[in-house]
Amino acid sequence: MPTSPALPKSRQQLILAVLLLSSLLIWLDNTILTTAFETLSDPVEGLGASPSQLQWATGSYTLVFATLMFTSGALGDRFGHRTVLATGMAVFAGASVWAAYAGDANQLIAARAAMGLGSALIMPAQMAVLMWAFSGPARATAIGISSTSAGVGIAAGPLLAGVLLGRFWWGSIFLVNIPIAVLSLIGIITLVPNFRSPTPRPLDPAGLLLSISGLAFLAYGLIHAGQAASWTSVSVWGSIAAGAALLAAFTLVELRHRQPSFDPRLLAQRMFGLGNVALGLLMFAMTAASFYGAFYLQGARGFSPLEAGLAFSPTAIGAIVGAPLGVYLARRWTLRAVTATALTTAGLAMGCNMFFGLHTPLAVNEIAYLIQGLSIGMVIGPVTGGLMSTLPLERAGAGSAVLSTVRQSGSLLGIAVGGTVMSLAYRHAIDGSLGGYPGRVRAQAQVSAEQARHAAATIHQPDLVRIANNAFIKAMHISAAGTMLIALCGALLLAIALRPGRQPVEPVPQDTPVKSAL
Repeated sequence: MPTSPALPKSRQQLILAVLLLSSLLIWLDNTILTTAFETLSDPVEGLGASPSQLQWATGSYTLVFATLMFTSGALGDRFGHRTVLATGMAVFAGASVWAAYAGDANQLIAARAAMGLGSALIMPAQMAVLMWAFSGPARATAIGISSTSAGVGIAAGPLLAGVLLGRFWWGSIFLVNIPIAVLSLIGIITLVPNFRSPTPRPLDPAGLLLSISGLAFLAYGLIHAGQAASWTSVSVWGSIAAGAALLAAFTLVELRHRQPSFDPRLLAQRMFGLGNVALGLLMFAMTAASFYGAFYLQGARGFSPLEAGLAFSPTAIGAIVGAPLGVYLARRWTLRAVTATALTTAGLAMGCNMFFGLHTPLAVNEIAYLIQGLSIGMVIGPVTGGLMSTLPLERAGAGSAVLSTVRQSGSLLGIAVGGTVMSLAYRHAIDGSLGGYPGRVRAQAQVSAEQARHAAATIHQPDLVRIANNAFIKAMHISAAGTMLIALCGALLLAIALRPGRQPVEPVPQDTPVKSAL
C-alpha cells in the first residue's frame, strides 16, 4: 500500500485551508442558485425562466458533476491531482463568468453544465490530495474538517445569494466565485504537491457515456413529467425506463472492469454502501426542500431576496455549529447514535414545512430552519469521514468518486423529483379555481405560482394571487411530506449501516481511528 509523503505540519495546515476553500466554493454553488429562482423566473428582472428550466439550471450542474467525477479521478492518477485540481478551478471560474452574463435560460443551463465540469475535476482531486497529504489520526481529522465544508456551503449559499441579490443583479451570485477561485488557484499552484498514483486507473469512455446518458434520460423523464402534467406519457415513462436501463448497463460494464473508474463493489460493503445511500437520500431531501423553500419565502410570503437569505441564516448557523459538534459527539458516544439521531431530526424538521402557511410566525420558521441546519451539519462531516476511513489509501480515489457521485446523483434526483412533484401538486390544487379567467391567463397560471402572479398583475386581478398562493401552500405541504419520508428512510439505512459487529470487506488501515464496532 502506498504511503503518504512526510510534509511539515505547517504546510499540511495550509494545504487543508486551500482544500477547504475549494470545497466550500463547490458546495456554496450547489445552493446559491435557489435563492435566485424567484428573480430568474421574472421576465423583467430575470430571464423569464420556467419551472422546468430552473430545474435544469440546477440539474445540468449536478448531472455533469455526478457523471464526470470518477473519470476525473482517473485523470488525477495519470497526470497528477494538483494538475487536475487547478484545471478544474480554472474551468469553474470561466464558466461562472459565462453564467453571470447568460442572455437567456438556455445559456444559463449550458453555463451551469460547464460549472459542473469544473466541480467534477475539483472534487475527487481535492479528496485525493487530502488523503495523500495526511496520515494517521491527522487524516481522519482532516477528512472530517473538509467534509464539514459541504454542510456549511450548502447552508450559507442562500444567505450569500440574498445579500448579493439585495444589492446587485442576479449575475452577481456567479461573479462572487471569481475572487475565491483565483485565491484557491494561487494556493493550489504554490502549496499542493502534484500527487499521483503509482498505478493509474485506466480511462473509462464506455462507463462515462453510459452514466451520463443514463442519468440524463432519467432526469429528463422526471422533469418532463411536471411539464406534461402526467406520468403516463410515453416521453415520460419511456425516458425514465431508458435511463434505468442505461444505468443498469453502466453497472454491469463497471463490474467487468478489473480497475473500474466507478467501483460498484465498494457499495457491497454494508457501512460504505448503505452509508452512501443514506447520504444520497439526505442530499435528495435537502435539494427538494430548498427548491420549494425559496419560492415559499420570496413568492408566497413576499420576502425580498435579502430577507429570504436572512430568514435562512439559522440553517447556516446550525450547520456551522453542527459540523464540529457532530465530530465531538461521535467521539464521545458512537457514530451511529449521533448521526442516525441527527438525520431523523433533520427529516422531522423538514416535515415541519407541512404546517407552514402564509401567516406562520417567522420565529416558528426560524426554529425549524435552525434545527434542520444543526442536524444536517452533524451528519455530513462525521459520516463522510467514517466512510472514507474504512478504505485503504490506494482505494481513496475510487471511494471518493463513489461517495461524491452518489451524493450528487441524490441532488440531481432531488431537484428533478422534488420540482416535478411540486409542479404536479400545484397544478392539481389550482385547476378548479381558474374557471372564471380567460384561457391565456389560465394556461399561464397553471405553469407556476410565479407566472400566476405576473398574470394577475397584468390583468389587475389580485384574487388570482390569493388563489395561486393557496395552491402553492397545498403543493408545498405535499412535497414536505415526501422530503420528510426520504430523510427518515436515510436515517433508517444509516442506523443499519453503522450497526456494531460489522466486518469490512476491504482491509482497514491500522492507523485509522474508525473501529469495526461503531
